Amino acid sequence: MRPDDWHLTEDVDDFLARAGGFLRSRPGLHVMPLTWTARLRARGAAAFGVEPPLFGVLEQAGEVRAACYRLPSRALVPTPLTPEQADGLAARLAALGHSLPAVSADDGTAALFAEAWRRRTGATPTPRDTRLGLYRLGTLTPPDPHPAGRSRLLGEHDLDDVMYWCGEFARATGEDVSIDADSWAGTRYADKTYTLWETPDGTPVSVAGMNPVIGGQVQVDVVYTPSHLRGHGYAGAVTAEVSRAALAAGAREVVLFTDLANPTSNALYQRLGYRLLTNWSAYDFARDHLAT
Repeated sequence: MRPDDWHLTEDVDDFLARAGGFLRSRPGLHVMPLTWTARLRARGAAAFGVEPPLFGVLEQAGEVRAACYRLPSRALVPTPLTPEQADGLAARLAALGHSLPAVSADDGTAALFAEAWRRRTGATPTPRDTRLGLYRLGTLTPPDPHPAGRSRLLGEHDLDDVMYWCGEFARATGEDVSIDADSWAGTRYADKTYTLWETPDGTPVSVAGMNPVIGGQVQVDVVYTPSHLRGHGYAGAVTAEVSRAALAAGAREVVLFTDLANPTSNALYQRLGYRLLTNWSAYDFARDHLAT
């Protein structure tokens, strides 16, 4: 393949016109580009930085073979790539003088692109410590035994509760984000719906969120139980409720990410019927310049 087989654009509508069908053909695996292009269209590119986003589509013989996107100051996120495709993308971006802080993708693609970028630019790739598992729901299996209590869908009048739980989740996961009434609309948390699990006396003990149906998939995102309340099955119950709601909303695939270093959460999702789709990793580029 030639590097210029990669069509690059800053226009999200142009990108989706070319790559939308390809992304929707494997919606679970393509959850990241589907989700973030939907956010860009809904909020506008200016909401994510002063620089424009970048999108890439690999077209050969009239068919889309791969795609990628990058938001300002964030990692490049490609769909699964072969060695030749990864090298072609690196060559195309390097020739045009693009600077990349990182790459984030399935394990194989991330490693391939990191090495290709090192060859093309002299950048030193450093793997991040955190590795994720992307899970896809098979047959939903609700927890048994089921904890006492009930689920409650949070609505617009529950915004204070939603912000509280998302803030607790962000702090627990070390995410550097400000969550308050002024910043809420610009966060990744704002476009989700949330469900609480409450004990019989109405005490909230666990939360789970989900993104809208996008391209046939729903991502379950934000599952959190305070540390002193864990071990009672609350997270399993609320995740099952949200997963059921995603299927009822018309999702063909329901997916979620989990930290591979956390055996408790990985075992929980597998008991609910989730199966590992792919491992996910990221590499930071310590220095980034064109090789001489």
